[in-house]
Amino acid sequence: MTEMSIKKAAVINLSSRYISVAIQILFTSILARILTPDDFGVVAVITVFTTFFMMFADMGLGAAIIQNKSLSNQDINNIFSFTVYLAIALSILFSLFSIPLSHIYSNHVYISIGAILSLSLFFDTLNIVPNAILLKNKRFFSLGIRTIVISILGAVLTIILAFLDFRYYAIVYNSVFIALITFIWNVISVPLKPSIKFNTSSIKKIKDFSMFQFSFNFVNYFSRNLDNLLIGRYLGSAALGYYDKGYRLMLYPLSMLTGVINPILLPILSDFQDNKKYIFKQYMKVVKLLSLVGAFITIFCFFSAREIILIMFGKEWLSTVTVFKFLALSVWPQMITSSTGAVFQSLGYTKLLFKTGLINSLITIIAITIGILYKDISVVAMNVTIAYMLHFFIAYYVLVKYGLENNYLEFIKKMIPDFIVVLITSVALFIATLVQIDGLIFSILYKGTICLTAFTLGLFVTKQHTMVLHLVRGKKLRSGKQFDIGL
Repeated sequence: MTEMSIKKAAVINLSSRYISVAIQILFTSILARILTPDDFGVVAVITVFTTFFMMFADMGLGAAIIQNKSLSNQDINNIFSFTVYLAIALSILFSLFSIPLSHIYSNHVYISIGAILSLSLFFDTLNIVPNAILLKNKRFFSLGIRTIVISILGAVLTIILAFLDFRYYAIVYNSVFIALITFIWNVISVPLKPSIKFNTSSIKKIKDFSMFQFSFNFVNYFSRNLDNLLIGRYLGSAALGYYDKGYRLMLYPLSMLTGVINPILLPILSDFQDNKKYIFKQYMKVVKLLSLVGAFITIFCFFSAREIILIMFGKEWLSTVTVFKFLALSVWPQMITSSTGAVFQSLGYTKLLFKTGLINSLITIIAITIGILYKDISVVAMNVTIAYMLHFFIAYYVLVKYGLENNYLEFIKKMIPDFIVVLITSVALFIATLVQIDGLIFSILYKGTICLTAFTLGLFVTKQHTMVLHLVRGKKLRSGKQFDIGL
């Protein structure tokens, strides 16, 4: 694909992402009525560690392959050969690691789960290079189709296993199945030639980039997973099940848009890494779009938390309502901040990304630790949200001032209209909640209507409705030419 606009790529990604998320929501809703909070909590504990091992598997290789324009086909094959050896080593280590893990959490089921998930880790590691090639070549349509097909097949398999009383193993086998089918798809889509011997010079070409990317992933891992680790250890798997359900539900709206925008920013913006001023100008359009969508979702989810939980999961998950309510407040800052990593990467500034991540991770670790000391998952959720709000200001200060070499105060000024929109919409919904509506469906439709009306009013009051129309009608960003992001 020689030409690709962010708008066109986003439309392709958006279609597949919305279908995939809709499948996941339906899938999770069904599972929540079959499995127990304790079942979800058991899987949530070990998922933290699979994420940890997967971080070592990636080591920033995927992003480095996309960003580096000088890699040859032989370099790619050498890097893929390296990941084959890495996949074997990590899968064996993870299987062995599950033994002490079972003693830490006093549950021997983690030994068998660890052995099964080692297969998922193996195939996920093998998928790193082909996934990066598909993104680098801007084959977003192929990736979109793959996402939809695998989501459907994985959901069907897991639900069948859950009905057959596989309990948490149903979720575990889902991970292995998805990783395996993705690998088979990649083998067909990307012609790679692994070899027993490989030249380490190819690894050295991306060493500096990947080293700092890995360092960022390492510190970011702890800030993203420490809450699950500590809740599972000190508050129990049931409490973790409630918290994890609220956290994952919060991630759905994030993945619906950031999962569309972020994968396409790096392969497209990296073509213009020497034109910082122009990247800043066009990137601000992405920021504004993410901000407005994130603001709407945050307000709606906060005021409709009870209805959302009861409709999706049922009464036995009521303990998740307060957790989800607090975490919903983090959607807005997270949605905006999530795209900064792709910009750092496209500029080749992974060292700056690492430093920013280190500061933000320390803030999150402190916030989570304080919440655990209170022995309350709601306090943990509240503190995590506060940390994410601080992340927004810190990440953009570093990116705008040092990465894009622009004025940070000017950036903040551009965000003021969004704060006004949030205020108008929040006040309207607060007043609306004073009226009690019978029936969950009627209640959520009532709040949704008020939210949309007030939000639209806020856009007109701040005169941002014209900006929204402009984003939708923008020109295309074409590789190798001066561009407009086209959002």
